[in-house]
This record gives sequence, structure tokens and C-alpha cells, in this order.
Amino acid sequence: MASPDEPWAARVRLPQLRLDELLEELQARIDAARGTRDRVHSLLEAVLSVGRELDLEQALRSIVEAAAALVDAEYAALGVIGPDGRRLSAFHTVGVTEEEIARIGPYPEGHGILGELIHNPEPLRLDKLSAHPASYGFPPNHPPMNTFLGVPIRVRDQVFGNLYLTEKRGGAQFDEEDVSVTSTLAVAAGVAIDNARLYEESRLRERWLRATAEITHGLMSGAGRGEVLRLIAERARDIMGAALAVVAMPMEDTDALGVELALGPEADTVRGLVLPADAGLIGEAFTTVTPVTSADVSRDERISSESLRATGLGPAVAVPVGTGEDGVRGVLLLLREAGRTVFTAMEIEPLQGFAAQAAVAMELAERRRDAEEVAVLKDRDRIARDLHDLAIQRLFATGMTLQSAGRFIDHAEASERVVRAVDDLDETIKIIRSTIFGLRTRQGVAGGGLRSRAVRIVGEAAPVLGFAPSIRMEGLVDTDVPREIADHVVAVLSEALTNIARHAHASRADVVLRAASGQIRLTLTDDGVGIPADGRRSGLRNMAERARQLGGELELSSPPGGGTRLEWWAPVPGE
Repeated sequence: MASPDEPWAARVRLPQLRLDELLEELQARIDAARGTRDRVHSLLEAVLSVGRELDLEQALRSIVEAAAALVDAEYAALGVIGPDGRRLSAFHTVGVTEEEIARIGPYPEGHGILGELIHNPEPLRLDKLSAHPASYGFPPNHPPMNTFLGVPIRVRDQVFGNLYLTEKRGGAQFDEEDVSVTSTLAVAAGVAIDNARLYEESRLRERWLRATAEITHGLMSGAGRGEVLRLIAERARDIMGAALAVVAMPMEDTDALGVELALGPEADTVRGLVLPADAGLIGEAFTTVTPVTSADVSRDERISSESLRATGLGPAVAVPVGTGEDGVRGVLLLLREAGRTVFTAMEIEPLQGFAAQAAVAMELAERRRDAEEVAVLKDRDRIARDLHDLAIQRLFATGMTLQSAGRFIDHAEASERVVRAVDDLDETIKIIRSTIFGLRTRQGVAGGGLRSRAVRIVGEAAPVLGFAPSIRMEGLVDTDVPREIADHVVAVLSEALTNIARHAHASRADVVLRAASGQIRLTLTDDGVGIPADGRRSGLRNMAERARQLGGELELSSPPGGGTRLEWWAPVPGE
């Protein structure tokens, strides 16, 4: 029989159950609010942390780490979209060690699911990666991944890259709140990336300005051409993060460009190369007067030189030194290591301006040297006039006096000495007259005489050789050697120095140019490895042919201490 108190007890228990349910629901809401508060706090901390970074690489690393922490993802990555807008040019990861990355292989380029976000830059959330139509699996040694969340990062109006998050910890799925939090972080990341890029651009611009000022100061203070070219190559290589810098300049009387300077790995294989001025990467930049880029020189069909292909380097850019209006003075080629990012338009623009400013500075320096040469010409004209009007007349008068006095000398030995003195005076007058002729010949002063041309050729060879050859000249090189023979001498000297640079592996070279006894003789000695028996001899044949055309000869020998001794001579017409 039921107790009369049971209905009352049941009524007491029912409100108690409802109160417990309400308390549990309230606790759940409090926990959710606390969780939301903590997550918002974490998001704000992440935004502040990302926004503090001004170094671009460090900012990207902070963004990936913050995204992984916010949504509790085991793996996270940030892929930077390349200039073509279709592939990833850089990849930053969290959750994968360097050893695991090495086993997996190259970073992805943006195919499959990663490419889906590139083509359609909208948040993408997947419970199962393999179930998406664009998925085609992972490479060997890749960790398993199922859940996925991808969010694009926009910098102003352009998509900079994408955040990729996989494997939410605890086996859970990414939810809409994760999408919202990650999208908010992506907005802050875009602002941080933009600030870091602006800061990087300002620092880069400052470095270019300092480099330009340094080159201008060097030119205006009288630095040599080779020294300035080296400074241009060094600064451009350093600022652009290139491994190899090459400077090619037009060669005299040819339609070719010669590599005068190379800095970096494999520089020895590139120095001294002769490249066509109307083809190839460097030739295209020279003729079009615009920068030319290559994603990989080892596979670029425009690279005509196997030496450039064999450097093991990748991305390259060739920039003309000068403008179309003032003429192109040469080409600067920069090459990065294989696997590095290609040269972007943002990088090339200040490089092009730097090269143009360097050309202007070179033009101003040449104009200054021209003005100095005009002053030298005037001074030489004055010296020649004084020698002619004063010194020669005095010597001539002295000779006439001695000749007259000789008739009154009865002593045979004394008379003979007077005659020799008169002959010496005549020879001295001839020397002074030839000197006056040299002083008054504008061609000899302005850089066209054999003496100045030989000095210039030797000076220009120094950067290619890696050392400065010595040069010694004897006799009346400018006045006794006709122009057509001087052209042959200059060509032989240039060819011989190029051969030393490319084949001899020498550390010393000595040049002697002698005009005497009715001939011009060029002697060039180096301490290199000598001429191999099976080596190419096309250059030597050309030099020998030049000598035969003039009635001379080319002789090769090996000095006792090793190396090579080259003697080239040709007769010169007498007076």
C-alpha cells in the first residue's frame, strides 16, 4: 500500500532535477564564455605579436606559429604565391622537423588542395582531405593528415599567400569558429606583411643610395675603371643576395661582349668569356636595353655559354649598365643559388636604377678626364713649342759652333771627339723632334697611340686575371710604329692576356714592348702551367698569322722556372 507521503516527495525531487539541469547549463555557458574570452585574448596576443615584426621572414614565421596555436593544429604552413600567380615560391612550416622535410623532398609548388586555394582564394574547411576531388595524395615519408583548414592572406588588394592548417589535436574537426579566428588572424597578418615589406623596401632603397654614392665618389676621386666595375658588382651582388656577379663590356672593333669581371663561386670559369652582343641572356639585355630574367640558367635555351650553364646556379637577371639615350656601357648579370626565388620586379626596379646611375657617374668621370686631357694637350703644346723654339735652336747653334771650331783643331783625337759631339747633338735633335711630334699628335695623347693603348689593355686585363701585370716600354713606341702595325700589336697583346686568364692559371705576367732596330717586339711572360700539347691553338695561330702578314714571327718557349714566354715581332718601316 502506497504511502501518503510519496506524491509530495516526487514533487520535491522534480524541481531539484530541473535546478541541477539549469546549473549545469549555466556552468557550460560560463565555460564557453571563458573559453571564448581566452580565445579572444589569445587572438589579440597573436595579432600584437605578428604586428610587432618588421623583418618579413620572421613575420611569416610568427604568423604560422600563431595560427597553429589558435586553432590547436598539429601542422601549419604558410605558402607565398609566386610572381606568376599560379605557384608557391616559398613555404614556411610548423610541426615538421628539418629531418622530416629532407626525407619528404622539395616543398610543394601549389598543386592539389594547396592549388585549390590559389585558384579560389576563399576559406576552405575539410573533415577529410582525401575526400576532396582536388586531392591526389602525399609524397613518400609525409606524415598522415586528415582534417584541413585553409585561409588566404591578402595584402591590400592582392593575395599574398595562404595559411594551411591540418590535424586538429585530440582528433576533433575544425569548426566555423576556427575559420573565423584564422580569418581574423589572416587580416592582421596581411597588415603585418605589408608593413614588413614597406620597411624592407625602405631599407633596400637606403642601401642602393649608399652604394650609388660610394661609386660616384670613387669615380670622381679618380678610381680606375676596373676598381669601379668591381665595386658595382660587389654592391649589387650583396644587396640582391646573389651568389655570382658578372660584368660584360663591349669589345673594341667587334660585335661581342667580353666578361671583364666575375665575383663569386665558379667565377674562374666565367672570366674572359666572349659572348655575342645580339643573342643570349646578356646579349638580349644589351640590345633591348631592358632587364632580362631567367628562372634557371641551367635550363634556359638563351644561355649560349656552357660555362654559365655549368655554374650550378639557378635564377638570374641581366641588367644593362646605361640607358638607350646615352648608350649602353655594358651588362651586369646576377645569379642566385639553385632553388632560390626568382628576381622579382620589385627587386629589379632599384637594381636598374642603380645600374643607370652608375653609368651616369662613369660618363661624368670620363668627361672630367676628357677635360683633364685637354689641359694636358695645351700644356704639351706649350712644352713642344718651347723645345722647338728654344732647345733645338740652342743645340743647333752649339753644333754649328763646334763644327766651325773643329776646323781649327790640329790634334787628331781632339778633332775626333768634337765630331762625335756634333753627331751626338744631331741625334739629340732627332730625339727631341720625335718627342715634339709625339707631344703634338692628339691621337697619341687622346688614347689612340700604341703606348696608351697597351697600358689600357693591360689595365683592363687586371680584373679578369685577378692580378695586375707589369708592363715596360722601350724606344719611340708611339712615333716609330705606324697605326696599322700598332693595331696588330694591340690585338696580339689582348689575345695573349685573354689566353693567360683562361688557361694559364698564372699569378704573374710581365709585358715588354720594345721599338728598336727597325722592329716592334712584344714579349709576354707568365708563371702559369704552360701550353698543353693537346690544347686549342686557334688564338696562337691568329697571332702567328698577324706576324707573317707583316713579315715578322711568333716564337713560344718555356722559361727555366716554368710558365710560357711569348715573343711576337714585326718590322717597322725606316725613316
